[in-house]
Amino acid sequence: MKVMVFVEGGGDRNKALATGCRRGFRTFIEKAGFDNRMPTIIACGGRLGAYKRFCTAIQSHPSVNAILLVDSEAPVTAADRWHHVRDRPGDRWTQPAGSTPEQIHLMVQTMEAWFHCDVEALANYYGSGFQRNSLRSNLNVEQIAKKDLFDGLKKATQRTRKGAYSKGLHSFEILSLIDPRKVHGKSGHAARFLDYLDKVLTSS
Repeated sequence: MKVMVFVEGGGDRNKALATGCRRGFRTFIEKAGFDNRMPTIIACGGRLGAYKRFCTAIQSHPSVNAILLVDSEAPVTAADRWHHVRDRPGDRWTQPAGSTPEQIHLMVQTMEAWFHCDVEALANYYGSGFQRNSLRSNLNVEQIAKKDLFDGLKKATQRTRKGAYSKGLHSFEILSLIDPRKVHGKSGHAARFLDYLDKVLTSS
């Protein structure tokens, strides 16, 4: 069975960002140990676009194992991830018929939390002027609020030659550099995503 991951990111009409998004996630997943059994990565732009394309795949391609991967945008308190996106005011998404609770995965609270799992990679990417003390040092990266994730990254990088962190310009390059093992160990939701990916790719 073909496995397709519909990811939030890449810009709705920006081909360069979409390419960077696919490359970043592909490299991250390859480094997680899936280099010989890769899923297809679909960069969907905004989160609503990712959800809609996932739903279309569920309805139109039952032979495909579709996975939705989006930012949670907020703390996750619901035991069921579909309940989180159903109840979040900015989403109100319903679980499409034919899908399972395991087919949606969340980056909590945004993908930038994954970067906080590997500060060494961040420091190497930005080089001289990087101020790691500006990052939130919460041991549970999933508890760092979205605003704090971005504010910390901008403060930590504003004096570097690359300039302040840019979600479009820098994010997918950083994603390709961080260590998936560190992310798996420090982010419970990332671990669930990678473990599920391992399960479905093994059985495909």
